[in-house]
This record gives sequence, C-alpha cells and structure tokens, in this order.
Amino acid sequence: MIRMAPIVALDVATLEQVNQLLEQLGKIKPQPIIKIGMEAFYHFGQPLIQQIRENGFDVFLDLKLHDIPNTVARAARVIGSLGVQITTVHAAGGAEMLTAARAGLIEGATKIGAPTPKLLAITQLTSNNEQILHEQQHVALSLPESVQAYATLAEDCRLDGVICSAQEVAIIRAVTQKRFLCVTPGIRPAGFETDDQKRVVTPEQAFQLGSNGIVVGRPITQSKDPIAAYQSIAQAFKGEN
Repeated sequence: MIRMAPIVALDVATLEQVNQLLEQLGKIKPQPIIKIGMEAFYHFGQPLIQQIRENGFDVFLDLKLHDIPNTVARAARVIGSLGVQITTVHAAGGAEMLTAARAGLIEGATKIGAPTPKLLAITQLTSNNEQILHEQQHVALSLPESVQAYATLAEDCRLDGVICSAQEVAIIRAVTQKRFLCVTPGIRPAGFETDDQKRVVTPEQAFQLGSNGIVVGRPITQSKDPIAAYQSIAQAFKGEN
C-alpha cells in the first residue's frame, strides 16, 4: 500500500510564523509535504507556493474547487501550472465538474512540462456529522453512504483519490481499486483537543484503518517543538509507537 509521509497543514497567520515553521520542518528528512489551505493562500498567494518549493518541500494546494465546470477547469489549469503535487475539488460538484477539473490540471501541468498534480475529491468534511448531513444539507443517505457514493463518483471520473475521515477508509476500499488514495484529515494525537473536528482519529488508528496519508495541522504547528511533534506522529502513522 502507498503511504505518504504525514502532510503538515500550514495553519499559521503570519509570514514570520511561516518562515519559522519551514525552517524547523526543513530539518526533517525526508521533508514532509506542506499543505497550503485557503487561509494561507488567500493571505500570501502564489509567492508562498514558490517559497515552499524553493525550500525543497512538495506542496498540497487545498483550495477545494467547487463551481460551474468551466470556471473549475480554468482554475485547475492555473493550479496545474504552479508545480504543486496535490490539489482538491469537491465531489459534490458532480461528474462534469470533476472531469473538467482533471482536464484543466493536465493542461496546466503540460504547459510547464510538469507531472499532473494528484487530484483528490472532498467527500464529506471531517467537521460534518449525521445531524449536519440530514438537518442542514437535507441529504437522505447516511454519512457513510454519502462518502462511499462520492468516492465511487470520483474514481469513475478518473481522479486519484479522496479526502475522507479514516473512519470511512474501509467502506471506500470496498468499492474502489487498490491504487485509489484515501487521504485523511481530522487527525489528533491521544489527549489533544478535537477543536472543530467531529470525525477524528489518532495517527495510530489512521494507520490501522489503512489511510494512505494523514493531514495534521494544529498538533504540529501549535506545538512548542514542531519537529518532535511531527516525528512522533510520523512514527505512530508507521505503526512504530
């Protein structure tokens, strides 16, 4: 099974904090993948991607594209030309939008002679639960059924995988091929506050449940020793703790 090194979500507010964190994480070999989410990208823009790449890190640009197919295709074309390794799109946008996103990425990456970024579909955010799904989104399916349906749709549209809770990896594996990736946020070491996450697991549980990769933000970025925090989480995700 493919297992990525833990992905570090760059959940910091200032460029000073960015520089400090990159300096610290740069001491880890092999270097972790750095996730740039909406807050960091909207604040610092494309220069942040360039800075992270120049420091030797792979980049996961997590902008969760979700719009009409033409708009998503154009946005994905830009993302494909940025030299990032992973990006995301909402599965809820439907087959035409997902297909457009993939086509846009390929076109953008081809333009700069780079590999096409892996495209992962958002199933259900790990801040969602059954109550939100039924009472606010008015979805008749159960949460696991919704996640499974989105994963099947993503694979049918030739995406590389999904973003999901580790709690749902098994049901996704039941309906997708082995090469289909399950990358899981909502990771919290034992005893760490869950914050706004609802479907959380520990790094050890993510390993046991078969996640291909885990995304970890605050437990690392808010730690007094980010290197030690990362190494502990990485060992746990390898099943070594």
